[in-house]
Amino acid sequence: MKRYITLLFFGILNILVATSCSSDDKGSDKPTEPEIVAPVAIEKTNSTKIYMHYMPWFETNESSADKKWGYHWTMANKNPNAIGANNRREIASHYYPLIGPYHSGDKNVIENHLLLMKYSGIDGVLIDWYGTYDVNDYRMVKENTEQLIGMLDKVGLEYAIVYEDRFLTNVVNAGKAISVTSAAKTDLAYLEKNYFTDANYIKINNKPLLLNFGPVVLQTPAEWTNVFNTLTTKPTFLTLWDHSVKAGTNASGEYAWVYKDNSFLTNFYTNTKPKLSVAMGSAYPGFKDFYAEGGGGAAIGWTIEHNNGATLDATLTLAKNANLNYLQLITWNDFGEGTMFEPTVEFGYTYIEKVKTFAGVKNTESVFSEISKMYNFRIEKKGNTDVQKKLDQAFNYFVSMQPAKAKQLINEIK
Repeated sequence: MKRYITLLFFGILNILVATSCSSDDKGSDKPTEPEIVAPVAIEKTNSTKIYMHYMPWFETNESSADKKWGYHWTMANKNPNAIGANNRREIASHYYPLIGPYHSGDKNVIENHLLLMKYSGIDGVLIDWYGTYDVNDYRMVKENTEQLIGMLDKVGLEYAIVYEDRFLTNVVNAGKAISVTSAAKTDLAYLEKNYFTDANYIKINNKPLLLNFGPVVLQTPAEWTNVFNTLTTKPTFLTLWDHSVKAGTNASGEYAWVYKDNSFLTNFYTNTKPKLSVAMGSAYPGFKDFYAEGGGGAAIGWTIEHNNGATLDATLTLAKNANLNYLQLITWNDFGEGTMFEPTVEFGYTYIEKVKTFAGVKNTESVFSEISKMYNFRIEKKGNTDVQKKLDQAFNYFVSMQPAKAKQLINEIK
């Protein structure tokens, strides 16, 4: 009996010591593992589905194999390695991203972009996509797209593809495909196998949504019929406004874009939308291309001034009055054409604040500056495992609609 009591005493002592050690570990430098949480949808009063057109085409000298900045930051004559007196890199744009020029496949950049979109009331991303072939920068665009897709479901956003058939001729000329239709079939088969089946791929009328920026190369209904015959499920296929005749009955509808002035949008809503089974409107903050200044070819030839946000206000009002089911924002980050909603040095968060108001986001707490601060810490504290895990937890709080907890964590970091 005495031996049993002695063993029991030492057993309890060991448990107390172990508990004490465990408690000490929690107070040590050992990073706390982030809590795994599911994304929660943002609450908003506007039932219109709001989608953001997105360019995944940016490269930096650190991300590219040849250690050169990508064309969309340089065009023909700009050098982002040159840093001006205002501490900004020289880029091919009239405007400057708030986080500076970036690589589209960078996980920290994608995190920043998607969190800003989520809290703006945006439902999903429409990704500008060049296909599957290793020609020019098309493979890079595809790889960056898949980095983006990899985080979309974690944030709780949907996505669909905007297919650029304009590049099919380049694929054939490079000897990668025997014809433009065979190249398109390969691209669409890849979409069906790898994207269309994703739970967060956008479906309209129970079919995967596919937009086309044109058509430009495949200009007859017969060609599109030939291409779609390889698919198990024909997509809900939208062409650029006034281009559905080129796809014939393969087209389910059209989407509006940006052109010259707002009268073209008014015409689309008044005269075209009533005739379409599926119509997607557009809103934009302005248009001012950099092609002539950047040596990237002739200027488009027209400009829509930003007018301190008045242009965006006007296009959002047109969208509201048109009672749209679907709205595409043009664009998150086409800096070369100056249509960006992404926060910039020039406009700050003005444009996404306007989207947030349009969407009727119920959570009115201001979080955009904290999301930017989070990105800055990702970069500044790159080698600090403890900080990175805190930021991972902040990310989880953001996506699960617990912004107060996220902000608290971020503001604890020095």
